[in-house]
Amino acid sequence: MESAAEGIEGRSCLLLRYASQNSLDESSQKQVQNNGTREKPPYRNVHHTSKAFETMNIMRKQNLLCDVKLIADGVEVAAHKMVLAACSPYFHAMFISFEESKQERIVLKGVDPNALKLLIDYVYSCEIYVTEENVQMLLPAANLLQLTDVRDACCDFLQCQLHPTNCLGIRAFADLHSCLDLLSTAENYIELHFAEIVECEEFLSLSHEQVLGLISSDKLMVSNEEKVFECVIAWVNYDLESRQKHVAELMEYVRLPLLSEDYLIQRVEEETVFKNDIRCKDYLIEALKYHILVKKGEVNKLTLVRTPRTKPRQPLRVPKVMLVVGGQAPKAIRSVECYDFKTERWQSVAEMPTRRCRAGLVFLHEKVYAVGGFNGSLRVRTVEVYDPSTNEWSSAPPMEARRSTLGVAVLNSLIYAVGGFDGSSGLNSAEVYDPSTEKWNMIAPMSTRRSSVGVGVLNGCLYAVGGYDGISRQCLSSVEMYSPERNTWEPVKDMLYKRSGAGVGVLDNILYAVGGHDGPLVRKSVEAYDPETQTWSGVPDMALCRRNAGVVALEGLLYVVGGDDGHANLSSVEVYNPKTETWTLLHSFMSIGRSYAGVVIIDKPSAI
Repeated sequence: MESAAEGIEGRSCLLLRYASQNSLDESSQKQVQNNGTREKPPYRNVHHTSKAFETMNIMRKQNLLCDVKLIADGVEVAAHKMVLAACSPYFHAMFISFEESKQERIVLKGVDPNALKLLIDYVYSCEIYVTEENVQMLLPAANLLQLTDVRDACCDFLQCQLHPTNCLGIRAFADLHSCLDLLSTAENYIELHFAEIVECEEFLSLSHEQVLGLISSDKLMVSNEEKVFECVIAWVNYDLESRQKHVAELMEYVRLPLLSEDYLIQRVEEETVFKNDIRCKDYLIEALKYHILVKKGEVNKLTLVRTPRTKPRQPLRVPKVMLVVGGQAPKAIRSVECYDFKTERWQSVAEMPTRRCRAGLVFLHEKVYAVGGFNGSLRVRTVEVYDPSTNEWSSAPPMEARRSTLGVAVLNSLIYAVGGFDGSSGLNSAEVYDPSTEKWNMIAPMSTRRSSVGVGVLNGCLYAVGGYDGISRQCLSSVEMYSPERNTWEPVKDMLYKRSGAGVGVLDNILYAVGGHDGPLVRKSVEAYDPETQTWSGVPDMALCRRNAGVVALEGLLYVVGGDDGHANLSSVEVYNPKTETWTLLHSFMSIGRSYAGVVIIDKPSAI
């Protein structure tokens, strides 16, 4: 009986082996047919690790198999040494190499108890919410416990929170905890937003070493050096008794020679804080001497007064956009379009409060000014101001005269409005606006009435280019130059051709007169004025005839925007490269054709 049973059992095993072998053979044959000689991959459960950590987290909360208690400020958090060591180099070293490996209760000094709870939860769950309320306690704790991914998440959060009101504090926080990427980002932000930061309370609380560190930077983004001077004076006056002694040390890093002569005499010299320190007078003398040499044209002697204070700041390159405001399409419009050079796309931004074409447009102190123009029924003297940071328009004081088809330009932080048409006659008058006093004042008149005039700035002087003289009923080839120091206009070399409605732009100290018309003839020709040789020379023609187009320069290129060809308004933009002497068309067109539109280049706001 036993042998029979053994025989049956033996046959069963043989059959089982045989069947199994057949199955394996069949399986093997199928595998060879489908996958060549590749072996079947191992089974893998992608949820295994997460389920295991979920179970360990439940056990931790129930205090099951926990072998350590972490204590922060009297608060105890139970955990498993193996889990902590696997997730943190700090705990790995502690439990492998140090005496804490044998301890069941470990006190962590300098760790916030709430942060510890959040971080231990994260170790088991791989999730954590970083908020304004917890980031300042979470980042140092994560840094100490070497949970670098949480520290990086905190740094990313703080980068997104950077604002003029808090960036100085965030920079100090990053420096304290050696968060180098956050520190670098905060410093770049401070340099780009310096003008806004110095208006905040946080700036006035800095030490003099911190203020010195800020104003000594070559990369400060300031429209002019006045902002740096004024912030130093404001900082000193905030606690005059203890800070007066630092004035001269700080003024060493204010680039006074780059301020206008009028500002030096009327503001700097009269400032009490400045006047009361004898060392500051040396800096003022240096600045005035520099201006005298520039005015006399004694360039060779400038080396005698060339110091770090005569070197213009060189801020980091800020992304730029091109703003096209209002225009005629075919009537006066309110529309404003913005071209992003990086994405090569147009988008609409806030419309002007009123319709406006044939206006002047300039960018000054982070604001865009639309000056004068035609609203569809009247020539106006009103001025509207666009703030790119808020995407909103507001009003500024009106000009003395109504002006459409005028020329505008910024010189020495002042806005000049030149010539134009008041509804009955062309104008030879001009006026200047000072944003600090919010007042317009008339300046010396030109020798010729000029409507549809182009204006550019070269070597500290204004150039009024061409236009139309309503008295003689002639388009003009003549050009006049205005000197702010002398308050006089004087003629310069005539253009090669008569041009009314020409676009004017300045690139690499060369003034370009683009397109325009002479009676019925709309031009595609372009000419350039070199102030060194005082001559005009021809430039290759544009692809299209254009008059009343906007012209701006950026990074070695000249952009000619819109206008009309004598038959229709244009939505295209042509770009001139003086190095290759070629014109190209932008691939992206404006949404509508516009003539008589204002065009400026501005720093790209965060909203765009």
